[in-house]
Amino acid sequence: MVIPCYNEEEVLPETSKRLKEKLQSLIAAGKISVDSRIVFVNDGSKDRTWELIEELHNQDPIFQGIKLSRNKGHQNALFAGLMTVKDICDMAISMDADLQDDIDAIDGMIDSYHEGSEIVFGVRSARKTDTFFKRFTAEGYYHLMNKMGADIVFNHADFRLMDSRALDYLSDYSEVNLFLRGIVPMLGLKTDIVYYERSERFAGESKYPLFKMLQFAFEGITSLSTRPIRIISELGVFIFFVSVVVLIYSLVRYFTGHTIPGWTTTVLSVWAIGGLTMISLGVIGEYIGKIYLETKSRPRYFISEYLGDADTDVCLRDRQKR
Repeated sequence: MVIPCYNEEEVLPETSKRLKEKLQSLIAAGKISVDSRIVFVNDGSKDRTWELIEELHNQDPIFQGIKLSRNKGHQNALFAGLMTVKDICDMAISMDADLQDDIDAIDGMIDSYHEGSEIVFGVRSARKTDTFFKRFTAEGYYHLMNKMGADIVFNHADFRLMDSRALDYLSDYSEVNLFLRGIVPMLGLKTDIVYYERSERFAGESKYPLFKMLQFAFEGITSLSTRPIRIISELGVFIFFVSVVVLIYSLVRYFTGHTIPGWTTTVLSVWAIGGLTMISLGVIGEYIGKIYLETKSRPRYFISEYLGDADTDVCLRDRQKR
């Protein structure tokens, strides 16, 4: 189990308790190994999250911890955890620490894995606990992503199972701008879906309010698709044809002796074209910025501390990598 954490001190005690109970029941049922572990990834938390992870590890070796040197964002934290464990596990299940994902859905994921699935997506079956606004914006987010060319699983976040081969494939993706929800479906392996009902957050505050979700959506679109640039080109062609129509209309009005309407049309046209130009430059600039970050090839993260089994620690000591 790989659990990225950012300021989760309020929920971590309950999360660790429930996950431990789940793993112990799966071990007792013979579905997973007795060597299975829960790995918390501390993404530069400002509260006592890392201290709690240390306490959990000291109390029970089933809990392990990865401490990033600084906050690198949810996707990088999750990727750091998956890449750290990929060579020492048969499968890894990722989920958030807030207990909104249904822990009992893990049983179905593991059953599907034993039946041959290499990737199993946890997908929300309904949004009964969401307000109308939250449901409308969240579902609109997934529709927008797919319309823009980012092929993601509808109503799926980062609750998924990946086997060792899927993790190995994922490690070949070297881009700095990570969007795992879009990358994982691109791996082309045998997949399955487990549906579950998402609960309300157990404690603490959401790390993805509306504005941040919109930023995340734009990040995903520009990381996976060139569709926005194509839209700019299509818009330019459309505006060109509109200008031709306006030109013909103006010439007809001129030769029939009618005066052309005054400054209103001109001002509106200037503002409209100016606004579209600025938006277009912004979108193009976003892509140029991503190219800039990719060409620098800076490390995605650094692991400053690792809490694990003695043999695992030796194996991973020299793997504090990008």
